[in-house]
Amino acid sequence: MKIALIGYGAMGKTIEKLAISKGHEISVIISKADTALSIEALSEKLSIAEVVIDFSVAEAVRRNVQASLKAAVPIVEGTTGWLAELDDVKKMVIEADGSLVFGANFSVGVNLFYKIVDFASRLFSRFPDYDVFIEERHHSHKRDAPSGTALKLQKIIRSHIDRDFSITSTRAGEIPGTHTVGFDGLADIIELSHSSRSRDGFALGAILACEWIRSRKGFYEFSEIIEEILLGKN
Repeated sequence: MKIALIGYGAMGKTIEKLAISKGHEISVIISKADTALSIEALSEKLSIAEVVIDFSVAEAVRRNVQASLKAAVPIVEGTTGWLAELDDVKKMVIEADGSLVFGANFSVGVNLFYKIVDFASRLFSRFPDYDVFIEERHHSHKRDAPSGTALKLQKIIRSHIDRDFSITSTRAGEIPGTHTVGFDGLADIIELSHSSRSRDGFALGAILACEWIRSRKGFYEFSEIIEEILLGKN
């Protein structure tokens, strides 16, 4: 499969390495040097690929999606911090009969963690004496806070527990991505936690999303792919 990479930082380089190891080809790389490209010029560059993976910056998401749609190439959108534009981007994709997968986090482990937190939240919804909290820690280079993963966890918990709770964010040094959900009661505290050892998990999830979206049309969240796998449909 021919993959176009938008964003060639640490994440882009990890995707490149693992995609090649799985027999795929990186047919084009869009880096910071291409920031000034028009949508038409970017679309022309992307048109030689079968799938686009975007791990760039939130401000560029709309342009990158428009260029991918113009090139009629499915896009895996891994950039964070753009979800305020989600409805507009979804409308663009549907109207163009395009293909897009997005996710707050492309790690398979994190997406299974979502399901664990969903189940735990349903249990604790019956016990209002427990307070809920989310803590997330990342390296100092991460731009958005709270993280997209923390906001996704918040949404999952609030679907069962309808009350306010805090998200605490830390940005320091080279801390790997760590997310903890806690249920704090008078007699005890239950904590659920996920920590990333490397970027490989995110990269492999993005490649999995490429393989899945390549032959599909529509607007999807990565969690839907995980759900298909869990149901034995993939």
